Amino acid sequence: MQENYLPNRREQFLWWLSTAETALVKDAVVDRNRHSIVGMLVLGTWSFATLAWAYFFSTVVSAWWMALVLGIFMGGLILFIDRALIKGVQKSKSNGWKPLVFRLFLALAIGLFMAQPALLFLFEKEVKVQASIDNEKRKKIKNTELVKTHQNEKEQLLNQKKIATATLNQYYVEMVNTRNQFIAETDGTGGSKKIGLKDIALAKKAAADKAAIDYQTILEKQTPTIQYADSAIQLINNDIAKEQASFNQLLNNGFITQIEALDHLIQQNKAVAFRYYLLVVLLLLIEIMPLLAKYLLPSGTYEINAELVEAEEIKLIKKTYS
Repeated sequence: MQENYLPNRREQFLWWLSTAETALVKDAVVDRNRHSIVGMLVLGTWSFATLAWAYFFSTVVSAWWMALVLGIFMGGLILFIDRALIKGVQKSKSNGWKPLVFRLFLALAIGLFMAQPALLFLFEKEVKVQASIDNEKRKKIKNTELVKTHQNEKEQLLNQKKIATATLNQYYVEMVNTRNQFIAETDGTGGSKKIGLKDIALAKKAAADKAAIDYQTILEKQTPTIQYADSAIQLINNDIAKEQASFNQLLNNGFITQIEALDHLIQQNKAVAFRYYLLVVLLLLIEIMPLLAKYLLPSGTYEINAELVEAEEIKLIKKTYS
């Protein structure tokens, strides 16, 4: 035992990360290295969490400095949680496994979440292509919904236009037929086969004139109906186009859109799915390694000394207030 050992700042920082008491661990020769190892693992988890959260926030906010600040903040929370759980590991007690179980669940939640932005970074091009395809599908679905919403109104207008047009065509055909019959009668190519304006030709002329007047009357009556239907249909089409354009502007390549695209890639591509679950496992190992190392590394003189010091402090406090 080297009672006069003076640790450097690096060692002190690593021991702080591992939650070791500097005054006790500096005299425990073997445990110095053990706690330095745990401290380095905590440092690695802290750094990874900070980078991962910073990248996640970079997909949400536009300012890079804000993403960095938020990433540092969330990384700090992970650090505090790690230190609290590591401090709670006491293998000599029966409940020493509880922090490890809790950390496993926490690591699973964090690992599953942080695997997503990591994969978005690794498969950025593929995800953007899939997101573009998904957005086009969303546009088609939205257009179908808009058309369906205005379908009844549009069908009524089209039906009104159809009836008015059919009536107009009927009178037009009648006008053309009576005019052709009159012409055929006067030039001898049809009817009585007599050239000239005879009684039959005069009667057919009167019928043609009446048909022309009737057509003009119905034309004046049905034209407003047709024009109104055309105008109303055009307004509906403009509304659909306007709503579609507004919807298209809402589409983006934000985090949720990319996550949905990633899910579609995982479902459609086995290679991506394999790497996704492999990365989840790796992230889980990164998240749990500090606590796992603390739990698996053998107990040394530091823990025994810490328990004895704590027991002496308890005795002293009881003696003081007794």
